[in-house]
Amino acid sequence: MSSVAGTDADTLREGPRHGVTIVGSANMDIVFAVKRIPQPGETLLADSAARYPGGKGLNQAIAAARAGASTAFIGAIGDDDNGRALGATMHEAAIDTRLLRTAEPGNETGQAFIVVDGSGENTIIVASGANATVAGLTADDRAQLGRAAVVLMQLELPLDTVLAAASVAHSAGAIVMLNAAPATAIGAHLLEQLDVLIVNEHEARIIGASDDVAAASVSLANSVDRLIVTLGSKGSVLYERGSEVARITAPKVDALDTTGAGDTFCGAFAAAIADGRGFADAATFASVAAALSVQVLGAVPSVPQRAAIDAAAEAWGIWLGARA
Repeated sequence: MSSVAGTDADTLREGPRHGVTIVGSANMDIVFAVKRIPQPGETLLADSAARYPGGKGLNQAIAAARAGASTAFIGAIGDDDNGRALGATMHEAAIDTRLLRTAEPGNETGQAFIVVDGSGENTIIVASGANATVAGLTADDRAQLGRAAVVLMQLELPLDTVLAAASVAHSAGAIVMLNAAPATAIGAHLLEQLDVLIVNEHEARIIGASDDVAAASVSLANSVDRLIVTLGSKGSVLYERGSEVARITAPKVDALDTTGAGDTFCGAFAAAIADGRGFADAATFASVAAALSVQVLGAVPSVPQRAAIDAAAEAWGIWLGARA
Protein backbone atom coordinates (compact mmCIF):
# COMPACT_ATOMS: atom_id res chain seq x y z
CA MET A 1 0.00 0.00 0.00
CA SER A 2 3.01 2.30 0.22
CA SER A 3 4.27 3.95 -2.94
CA VAL A 4 7.85 4.23 -1.60
CA ALA A 5 9.87 1.07 -1.09
CA GLY A 6 12.00 1.01 2.02
CA THR A 7 10.12 3.62 4.05
CA ASP A 8 8.67 0.94 6.33
CA ALA A 9 12.15 -0.01 7.46
CA ASP A 10 12.79 3.44 8.93
CA THR A 11 12.15 4.04 12.62
CA LEU A 12 11.30 7.41 14.12
CA ARG A 13 13.38 7.17 17.28
CA GLU A 14 14.87 4.44 19.40
CA GLY A 15 15.06 4.30 23.20
CA PRO A 16 14.19 2.34 26.34
CA ARG A 17 10.82 4.04 26.80
CA HIS A 18 7.60 2.09 26.80
CA GLY A 19 4.03 2.39 25.53
CA VAL A 20 1.76 5.24 24.52
CA THR A 21 0.67 8.14 26.70
CA ILE A 22 -2.35 10.15 25.60
CA VAL A 23 -2.79 13.75 26.74
CA GLY A 24 -6.34 14.56 25.78
CA SER A 25 -10.07 14.92 26.19
CA ALA A 26 -12.78 12.58 27.42
CA ASN A 27 -16.40 13.23 26.46
CA MET A 28 -19.74 11.53 26.51
CA ASP A 29 -21.02 11.41 22.93
CA ILE A 30 -24.73 11.85 22.24
CA VAL A 31 -25.26 10.48 18.73
CA PHE A 32 -28.34 11.19 16.62
CA ALA A 33 -28.84 9.09 13.48
CA VAL A 34 -30.65 10.96 10.69
CA LYS A 35 -31.20 10.39 6.99
CA ARG A 36 -29.40 13.65 6.15
CA ILE A 37 -27.67 16.50 7.96
CA PRO A 38 -30.21 19.28 8.72
CA GLN A 39 -29.91 22.69 7.10
CA PRO A 40 -29.62 25.88 9.24
CA GLY A 41 -33.00 26.57 10.84
CA GLU A 42 -34.34 23.11 9.97
CA THR A 43 -35.70 20.55 12.45
CA LEU A 44 -35.44 16.84 11.68
CA LEU A 45 -36.65 13.77 13.56
CA ALA A 46 -33.81 11.38 14.35
CA ASP A 47 -34.10 7.70 13.55
CA SER A 48 -32.32 6.93 16.83
CA ALA A 49 -30.32 8.49 19.64
CA ALA A 50 -27.69 6.86 21.83
CA ARG A 51 -24.86 7.70 24.23
CA TYR A 52 -21.33 6.44 23.72
CA PRO A 53 -18.00 7.12 25.44
CA GLY A 54 -15.92 9.48 23.32
CA GLY A 55 -13.69 12.51 23.12
CA LYS A 56 -10.63 12.57 20.91
CA GLY A 57 -8.26 11.72 23.72
CA LEU A 58 -10.30 8.83 25.05
CA ASN A 59 -11.01 7.50 21.56
CA GLN A 60 -7.31 7.53 20.70
CA ALA A 61 -6.38 5.93 24.01
CA ILE A 62 -8.88 3.13 23.40
CA ALA A 63 -7.53 2.68 19.87
CA ALA A 64 -3.92 2.49 21.09
CA ALA A 65 -4.80 0.03 23.84
CA ARG A 66 -6.91 -2.21 21.60
CA ALA A 67 -4.12 -2.15 19.02
CA GLY A 68 -1.86 -3.70 21.63
CA ALA A 69 0.00 -0.79 23.26
CA SER A 70 0.44 -0.27 26.97
CA THR A 71 -1.51 2.98 27.28
CA ALA A 72 -1.75 5.73 29.90
CA PHE A 73 -4.16 8.68 29.90
CA ILE A 74 -3.72 12.24 31.17
CA GLY A 75 -6.97 14.22 31.22
CA ALA A 76 -10.05 15.08 33.29
CA ILE A 77 -13.64 14.03 33.85
CA GLY A 78 -16.41 15.46 36.01
CA ASP A 79 -17.71 14.02 39.27
CA ASP A 80 -20.88 12.81 37.59
CA ASP A 81 -22.48 9.77 35.99
CA ASN A 82 -20.88 10.50 32.60
CA GLY A 83 -17.46 10.77 34.18
CA ARG A 84 -17.84 7.51 36.05
CA ALA A 85 -18.96 5.81 32.83
CA LEU A 86 -15.90 7.11 30.97
CA GLY A 87 -13.61 6.00 33.77
CA ALA A 88 -15.12 2.53 33.63
CA THR A 89 -14.63 2.42 29.86
CA MET A 90 -10.93 3.17 30.23
CA HIS A 91 -10.60 0.59 32.99
CA GLU A 92 -12.23 -2.05 30.78
CA ALA A 93 -9.69 -1.26 28.06
CA ALA A 94 -6.81 -1.73 30.56
CA ILE A 95 -5.78 1.93 30.23
CA ASP A 96 -3.69 3.34 33.09
CA THR A 97 -5.94 6.04 34.59
CA ARG A 98 -3.86 6.99 37.62
CA LEU A 99 -3.37 10.45 36.08
CA LEU A 100 -7.05 10.92 35.19
CA ARG A 101 -8.26 13.95 37.17
CA THR A 102 -11.73 14.54 38.59
CA ALA A 103 -12.65 18.19 38.15
CA GLU A 104 -14.03 20.36 40.94
CA PRO A 105 -17.83 20.52 41.37
CA GLY A 106 -19.47 22.65 38.70
CA ASN A 107 -17.27 21.26 35.93
CA GLU A 108 -19.27 18.52 34.26
CA THR A 109 -17.76 15.83 32.09
CA GLY A 110 -17.29 17.02 28.51
CA GLN A 111 -20.00 16.22 25.99
CA ALA A 112 -20.17 15.95 22.21
CA PHE A 113 -23.38 16.21 20.23
CA ILE A 114 -23.04 14.26 17.00
CA VAL A 115 -25.38 14.01 14.02
CA VAL A 116 -24.70 11.08 11.65
CA ASP A 117 -26.42 10.88 8.26
CA GLY A 118 -27.33 7.87 6.14
CA SER A 119 -23.95 7.84 4.36
CA GLY A 120 -21.98 7.84 7.61
CA GLU A 121 -20.92 11.50 7.46
CA ASN A 122 -21.25 13.57 10.63
CA THR A 123 -21.29 16.98 12.24
CA ILE A 124 -20.06 17.46 15.82
CA ILE A 125 -20.44 20.11 18.52
CA VAL A 126 -18.30 19.77 21.66
CA ALA A 127 -18.91 21.21 25.13
CA SER A 128 -15.48 20.99 26.79
CA GLY A 129 -16.60 20.85 30.43
CA ALA A 130 -13.95 19.22 32.63
CA ASN A 131 -11.48 19.04 29.75
CA ALA A 132 -10.96 22.80 30.04
CA THR A 133 -9.71 22.36 33.62
CA VAL A 134 -6.57 20.46 32.59
CA ALA A 135 -4.28 23.43 33.16
CA GLY A 136 -0.62 22.67 33.68
CA LEU A 137 1.17 19.41 34.40
CA THR A 138 1.77 17.73 37.73
CA ALA A 139 5.06 16.12 38.70
CA ASP A 140 3.46 12.73 38.09
CA ASP A 141 2.29 13.87 34.63
CA ARG A 142 5.83 14.90 33.76
CA ALA A 143 7.25 11.61 34.99
CA GLN A 144 4.80 9.66 32.83
CA LEU A 145 5.61 11.76 29.77
CA GLY A 146 9.29 11.14 30.42
CA ARG A 147 9.01 7.36 30.30
CA ALA A 148 6.57 7.00 27.35
CA ALA A 149 7.81 5.77 23.99
CA VAL A 150 5.09 7.78 22.22
CA VAL A 151 3.11 10.79 23.43
CA LEU A 152 -0.04 11.59 21.45
CA MET A 153 -2.04 14.79 21.90
CA GLN A 154 -4.96 16.63 20.31
CA LEU A 155 -6.35 20.18 20.62
CA GLU A 156 -9.40 19.61 22.84
CA LEU A 157 -7.41 20.57 25.95
CA PRO A 158 -6.06 24.08 26.70
CA LEU A 159 -3.31 24.87 24.20
CA ASP A 160 -0.81 25.81 26.92
CA THR A 161 -1.18 22.34 28.42
CA VAL A 162 -0.60 20.71 25.04
CA LEU A 163 2.52 22.81 24.52
CA ALA A 164 3.83 21.99 27.98
CA ALA A 165 3.28 18.26 27.44
CA ALA A 166 4.96 18.40 24.04
CA SER A 167 7.98 20.21 25.49
CA VAL A 168 8.40 17.76 28.37
CA ALA A 169 8.00 14.71 26.13
CA HIS A 170 10.33 16.08 23.45
CA SER A 171 13.02 16.93 25.99
CA ALA A 172 12.73 13.42 27.45
CA GLY A 173 13.22 11.79 24.04
CA ALA A 174 9.71 10.47 23.45
CA ILE A 175 8.19 10.40 19.96
CA VAL A 176 5.79 13.34 20.09
CA MET A 177 2.63 13.29 17.96
CA LEU A 178 -0.12 15.88 17.58
CA ASN A 179 -3.47 15.30 15.95
CA ALA A 180 -4.31 18.95 15.27
CA ALA A 181 -8.04 18.65 15.82
CA PRO A 182 -10.12 20.67 16.15
CA ALA A 183 -8.09 22.82 13.78
CA THR A 184 -6.57 25.99 15.14
CA ALA A 185 -3.45 28.05 14.58
CA ILE A 186 -0.34 26.25 15.79
CA GLY A 187 2.66 28.28 16.88
CA ALA A 188 6.16 27.56 15.67
CA HIS A 189 7.31 26.57 19.16
CA LEU A 190 4.77 23.73 19.34
CA LEU A 191 5.61 22.55 15.82
CA GLU A 192 9.29 22.38 16.79
CA GLN A 193 8.48 19.85 19.53
CA LEU A 194 6.69 17.43 17.17
CA ASP A 195 7.96 14.32 15.47
CA VAL A 196 4.64 13.69 13.69
CA LEU A 197 1.72 16.01 12.88
CA ILE A 198 -1.54 14.30 11.84
CA VAL A 199 -4.36 16.24 10.16
CA ASN A 200 -7.29 15.49 7.89
CA GLU A 201 -7.75 17.43 4.66
CA HIS A 202 -10.09 19.98 6.29
CA GLU A 203 -7.62 20.63 9.09
CA ALA A 204 -4.73 20.81 6.61
CA ARG A 205 -6.47 23.61 4.70
CA ILE A 206 -7.14 25.62 7.85
CA ILE A 207 -3.73 25.22 9.47
CA GLY A 208 -1.84 25.32 6.19
CA ALA A 209 -3.71 28.50 5.20
CA SER A 210 -4.73 27.38 1.71
CA ASP A 211 -7.94 26.18 0.07
CA ASP A 212 -5.82 23.74 -1.93
CA VAL A 213 -5.13 20.68 0.22
CA ALA A 214 -1.93 19.81 -1.66
CA ALA A 215 -0.47 23.30 -1.23
CA ALA A 216 -1.55 23.40 2.42
CA SER A 217 0.03 19.99 3.01
CA VAL A 218 3.36 21.04 1.51
CA SER A 219 3.33 24.16 3.68
CA LEU A 220 2.74 22.07 6.81
CA ALA A 221 5.27 19.46 5.74
CA ASN A 222 7.96 22.13 5.71
CA SER A 223 7.18 22.94 9.36
CA VAL A 224 7.53 19.46 10.91
CA ASP A 225 9.71 16.38 10.53
CA ARG A 226 6.85 14.11 9.49
CA LEU A 227 3.29 14.85 8.43
CA ILE A 228 0.30 12.62 7.76
CA VAL A 229 -2.71 14.04 5.90
CA THR A 230 -5.66 11.67 6.08
CA LEU A 231 -8.11 11.78 3.19
CA GLY A 232 -10.98 9.59 4.42
CA SER A 233 -11.88 6.89 1.91
CA LYS A 234 -9.01 8.09 -0.33
CA GLY A 235 -6.39 7.02 2.19
CA SER A 236 -3.55 9.21 3.42
CA VAL A 237 -0.41 10.99 2.26
CA LEU A 238 2.84 10.85 4.20
CA TYR A 239 5.49 13.57 4.15
CA GLU A 240 8.98 13.55 5.58
CA ARG A 241 11.19 16.63 5.90
CA GLY A 242 9.05 18.57 3.43
CA SER A 243 8.71 15.87 0.75
CA GLU A 244 5.98 13.34 0.00
CA VAL A 245 7.30 9.86 0.74
CA ALA A 246 4.25 7.57 0.54
CA ARG A 247 0.57 7.30 -0.27
CA ILE A 248 -1.48 4.80 1.70
CA THR A 249 -4.58 3.40 0.03
CA ALA A 250 -7.59 2.96 2.31
CA PRO A 251 -9.40 -0.41 2.15
CA LYS A 252 -12.75 -0.10 0.37
CA VAL A 253 -15.62 -0.69 2.80
CA ASP A 254 -19.23 0.40 3.24
CA ALA A 255 -19.23 3.15 5.88
CA LEU A 256 -21.96 3.19 8.52
CA ASP A 257 -20.50 5.89 10.81
CA THR A 258 -17.24 7.79 10.29
CA THR A 259 -17.29 9.24 13.83
CA GLY A 260 -14.01 8.36 15.51
CA ALA A 261 -12.35 6.95 12.38
CA GLY A 262 -9.63 9.59 12.51
CA ASP A 263 -9.11 8.91 16.21
CA THR A 264 -8.84 5.19 15.54
CA PHE A 265 -6.21 5.94 12.90
CA CYS A 266 -4.20 8.13 15.29
CA GLY A 267 -4.32 5.70 18.22
CA ALA A 268 -3.49 2.68 16.10
CA PHE A 269 -0.66 4.58 14.41
CA ALA A 270 0.80 5.54 17.78
CA ALA A 271 0.58 1.93 18.96
CA ALA A 272 2.29 0.67 15.82
CA ILE A 273 5.14 3.16 16.20
CA ALA A 274 5.53 2.21 19.89
CA ASP A 275 5.65 -1.41 18.69
CA GLY A 276 8.65 -0.61 16.49
CA ARG A 277 7.01 -0.34 13.07
CA GLY A 278 8.26 2.14 10.51
CA PHE A 279 6.42 5.24 9.30
CA ALA A 280 4.54 3.82 6.30
CA ASP A 281 3.96 0.41 7.89
CA ALA A 282 2.40 2.09 10.92
CA ALA A 283 0.17 4.24 8.70
CA THR A 284 -0.95 1.14 6.77
CA PHE A 285 -1.80 -0.63 10.04
CA ALA A 286 -3.75 2.47 11.15
CA SER A 287 -5.63 2.59 7.84
CA VAL A 288 -6.85 -0.97 8.31
CA ALA A 289 -8.00 -0.14 11.85
CA ALA A 290 -9.86 2.97 10.62
CA ALA A 291 -11.55 1.03 7.81
CA LEU A 292 -12.90 -1.44 10.36
CA SER A 293 -14.11 1.38 12.61
CA VAL A 294 -16.39 3.05 10.04
CA GLN A 295 -18.46 -0.13 9.79
CA VAL A 296 -19.79 0.18 13.37
CA LEU A 297 -21.93 2.92 14.97
CA GLY A 298 -20.32 4.95 17.78
CA ALA A 299 -16.71 6.03 18.30
CA VAL A 300 -15.54 3.69 21.09
CA PRO A 301 -17.71 0.70 20.12
CA SER A 302 -16.24 0.86 16.62
CA VAL A 303 -12.56 0.70 17.64
CA PRO A 304 -11.18 -2.70 16.61
CA GLN A 305 -9.02 -5.07 18.63
CA ARG A 306 -5.52 -5.99 17.43
CA ALA A 307 -6.61 -9.48 16.38
CA ALA A 308 -9.37 -8.01 14.18
CA ILE A 309 -6.91 -5.60 12.54
CA ASP A 310 -4.46 -8.39 11.75
CA ALA A 311 -7.24 -10.66 10.44
CA ALA A 312 -8.70 -7.92 8.23
CA ALA A 313 -5.30 -7.09 6.78
CA GLU A 314 -4.76 -10.73 5.91
CA ALA A 315 -8.25 -11.05 4.40
CA TRP A 316 -7.74 -7.88 2.33
CA GLY A 317 -4.27 -8.95 1.20
CA ILE A 318 -2.51 -6.06 2.95
CA TRP A 319 1.06 -6.52 4.14
CA LEU A 320 1.57 -4.72 7.47
CA GLY A 321 5.33 -5.09 7.49
CA ALA A 322 7.56 -6.32 10.25
CA ARG A 323 8.45 -4.69 13.54
CA ALA A 324 11.84 -3.00 13.74
